[in-house]
Amino acid sequence: MSLQGKHALVTGGSRGIGRAIAERLAHDGATVVLSYASDHTAAQDTVATITKAGGQATAVHAPFGTHGDADRLWQAYDQATSHAGVDIIVNNAGIGRSSDLLALTEDEFDRVFAVNVRAPFFVAQGALSRLRDHGRVINISSGLARIAMPEIMAYGSTKGALDTFSLNLAKVLGPRGITVNSVAPGITATDVTADWLGDQEAAQWAASVSALGRIGQPDDIAAVVAFLASEDGRWVSGRVVDATGGSGL
Repeated sequence: MSLQGKHALVTGGSRGIGRAIAERLAHDGATVVLSYASDHTAAQDTVATITKAGGQATAVHAPFGTHGDADRLWQAYDQATSHAGVDIIVNNAGIGRSSDLLALTEDEFDRVFAVNVRAPFFVAQGALSRLRDHGRVINISSGLARIAMPEIMAYGSTKGALDTFSLNLAKVLGPRGITVNSVAPGITATDVTADWLGDQEAAQWAASVSALGRIGQPDDIAAVVAFLASEDGRWVSGRVVDATGGSGL
């Protein structure tokens, strides 16, 4: 229970990697508030799973993509926690794909950057008065910030921006003993990738690009986040932690 007494916010915490992170942080002792955009049933199921296992969690409805979204999230968080402050922030919510260069519209471009970059930026801004000293900010990036995949280059560009944001925010918050890092997953088995990985040939290829010869699981990413959130991660800041299983080596 290394996170006993800590309060954690996990955005996009109802499904996939976000759910695994919320469950792991709660398992390690944190009181977790997870936000979700639309799937109320999945969010409540995640909360039920955590509480059944002896953890503490609350779900708040806080979709991203419009001006003021971060403020609304923090208002919901404050209400859910009775203004308890926050120790760990995991910016996980995001749009996982984008159209290629030819098909991408300005509206889609704006949307993916609003959710994947603007929202984490202003979540961090809103956290400045709430985040306790020696806290943690962990941004969920992607291996595609360093590996070219032109088919979804707008998505990859958002993750590159997020990594630069982590680097600078680490400098801003470092004097307070707060660490800031990005965690970059590779291909991970979630509901977002389920249809694609359901094809045997695609699944074999996805496993082959990892040095470890398998497809990543949400728990693999949650374990890295849990390390950074713990006291053991106190001396890691301003870094992109590769969690792709050695993809691209």
